[in-house]
Amino acid sequence: MADKRDYYEVLGVSKDASESEIKSAYRKLAKKYHPDMNPGDKEAEAKFKEASEAYAILSDEDKRHQYDQFGHAAFEGGAGGGGFDFDSFDMGDIFGDLFGSFFGGGGGRSRSGGNGPMRGQNVRVSVRVTFEEACFGTDKEITVNLKEECKSCHGTGAKPGTSPVTCEKCGGKGQVVMTQQSLFGMVRNIQTCPDCHGTGKIIKERCPDCNGSGYTSSRKKISVTIPAGIDDGQSIRIRDKGEPGINGGPRGDLFVEVSVLRHPKFQRQGTDIYSTVPITFGQAALGGDIRIQTIDGEVIQKIKAGTQTDSRIRLRGKGVPSLRNSQLRGDHYVTLVVQVPTKMNADQKDKLIEFDKAMYPENYNEDGTEQETQSKNPFKKKKKK
Repeated sequence: MADKRDYYEVLGVSKDASESEIKSAYRKLAKKYHPDMNPGDKEAEAKFKEASEAYAILSDEDKRHQYDQFGHAAFEGGAGGGGFDFDSFDMGDIFGDLFGSFFGGGGGRSRSGGNGPMRGQNVRVSVRVTFEEACFGTDKEITVNLKEECKSCHGTGAKPGTSPVTCEKCGGKGQVVMTQQSLFGMVRNIQTCPDCHGTGKIIKERCPDCNGSGYTSSRKKISVTIPAGIDDGQSIRIRDKGEPGINGGPRGDLFVEVSVLRHPKFQRQGTDIYSTVPITFGQAALGGDIRIQTIDGEVIQKIKAGTQTDSRIRLRGKGVPSLRNSQLRGDHYVTLVVQVPTKMNADQKDKLIEFDKAMYPENYNEDGTEQETQSKNPFKKKKKK
């Protein structure tokens, strides 16, 4: 063992490195020197095996403690001598934790066994609310199909009067170990038992009410509080209202996605609201009070004389409440558009002409007739006489 390098030196970490630092260091080395990435490179193969051995020791709290006390001598003698046999180490377990199934590991598998408690699946539903309901919040009642423990078999899946039996293939562990020879020695790959599908139990006579699943489906009404300020596409999380867990695990969560209906006048960007308000030529020219619709109701706003079309007014604090703090609100931006009449009667036309003469006398002759305007084309050739 004297020719072995220090495991901390191999991974390039300090002796007080955390578990995450050790894992991160090994991940980089494994990706760099893995034989699949370096085919035929014996030096890379040796470095990969050296890094894997170092990680196998330092990633295990007990083995790391032994190594810190006694060094490599703590593992002399192999497995039969009370030490550590790297050839029988579960490499699939390492790769499953670090890389998922890329190098043949379990990928998300729990070390406690496949038949341990597992959290239930999350459930997603959607609910539609109006623009105003999204702004100020509301309560909605939704109907969801949820699984419940079967009342006949009490969740066992077995016919009443019978019980599930222990799976003979995995011995009730829910997992089976596949051992194969590799260039690193014997590699063990732990897989979910194909007979019991990880439950550790076999149901010989299924419950007729749930068909052996242990659960029945039922429609339930759930009250959902829509918070003020929620936006289209955002979700509300209701804990422990999803599918039931497996083997005593907790229920999943219920996610309610909110769909906000369009408003005929308002548009929303974040906590701000935008709208367009038409005003007459007289209002724009003379100024005065106009009525503006907001989510709080109608407000009176004064505009100045000579307001031009597409002018924008800012109504502070008339926007959408903040989702984090309903006391804080955005603003309402109003674009003013001067409306031009498309139809007028004779009297209206006469009065508009009188107004135009008073405003723009330079456009009229002394007798009150409108001056003729002729467009001249400088590129038009004169006819030869």
